[in-house]
Amino acid sequence: MSPRPSPLPDPRPVLVTGAAGFIGYHVAEALLARGERVLGVDNLNAYYDPALKEERLARLSASPGFVFERLDLAEPAATAALFAAHKPRRVIHLAAQAGVRWSVSHPEDFVTANLVAFLQVLEGCRAIGVDHLVYASSSSVYGDQARQPLQEASGADHPLSLYAATKRCNELMAHSYAHLFGLPSTGLRYFSVYGPYGRPDMAVYLFAEAMRNRRPIQLFNHGDMVRDFTYVDDVVAGTLAALDHPPAPGPEDDDPARSAAPFRVYNLGGGSPRPLVDLVDALERALGVTAIRELVGPQPADVRETRADVSRLADAVGYAPSVPLEEGVRRFAAWYLSRPNP
Repeated sequence: MSPRPSPLPDPRPVLVTGAAGFIGYHVAEALLARGERVLGVDNLNAYYDPALKEERLARLSASPGFVFERLDLAEPAATAALFAAHKPRRVIHLAAQAGVRWSVSHPEDFVTANLVAFLQVLEGCRAIGVDHLVYASSSSVYGDQARQPLQEASGADHPLSLYAATKRCNELMAHSYAHLFGLPSTGLRYFSVYGPYGRPDMAVYLFAEAMRNRRPIQLFNHGDMVRDFTYVDDVVAGTLAALDHPPAPGPEDDDPARSAAPFRVYNLGGGSPRPLVDLVDALERALGVTAIRELVGPQPADVRETRADVSRLADAVGYAPSVPLEEGVRRFAAWYLSRPNP
């Protein structure tokens, strides 16, 4: 008997929304590196300088396995047409309006980008029978809880910002589609992601810019903050591992992070929380610049402390963060200093 021929690779792409964004770019790059076809989508909005988004996109577009569509996912007809034309087999939904503090002054942006657009993605997944939807949630859904570390079974019903509220809504919306239509979905609660090609409004980038230009950096809550900083390579590894393990229906219990439906929610953090001042100290060493520290009061939408319990993701998919803060900051600083006119 002649041997069976090897199965042909699935020609359907993985859809990565927000592919020109920080995490989306790194996830798309990793998918391409392992031989996947990637369909990237982004609206290239001007929340921060689109030039950085264009730079990320240009790097991805150098790969023959990458196809890009510029569109606003909040537009029902355009999003439906995207799914119908490309029929992605799996979806990593990272497109969103980010920024806890921005959500205080621009709430409409978050309703459109994080709720309306997510609904259209869910509808697209339902229409073509997507194998697995992985989407970005956030550690901010926990609010400001005194009990640490944060666990998926902890309450997530008192968000401090509209951004956090929209991310919690995404989890609830995904569960309804998992229950009603059997759509396997996994939500990842990201914790303080940083690294090369990061957003200019994030703490690591903001501090580096200010320090390099001899401007003071503002440490809110007088610097008394703790964050579970997570290097972007660890985030990518956890995201792809989750993608490769779609949830199956399970027994019903009272745990809000799992369900009888094919639905799961996991923390994805570094697992080694550090005081904010440790980040500043690491940046000083990596950049060779002493920071001018300005201690200011708390911001109403900020939480004081985040500590991620990542044991569930470790048990489910083997997630094991490997980049400590000092090494991650060194890698970020090397990228930052290599850029023109830093």
